[in-house]
Amino acid sequence: MTGIAFIISMAIFVFGMWLMGNATHIAGFEAIVFFAGILCVAIAVAIPMNVLGRSDKA
Repeated sequence: MTGIAFIISMAIFVFGMWLMGNATHIAGFEAIVFFAGILCVAIAVAIPMNVLGRSDKA
């Protein structure tokens, strides 16, 4: 499960960075696309914190 969660969160993170980088190329929707990129990055960071849990479990 941890490998699948890592791959999914990394893909969402890269997609969010791509959205933020290409937001200036979409006329009229720059802010919406940039904000969607920020949301994708936030979700990608939240997945490991919630799904994977703590790393120091005993």
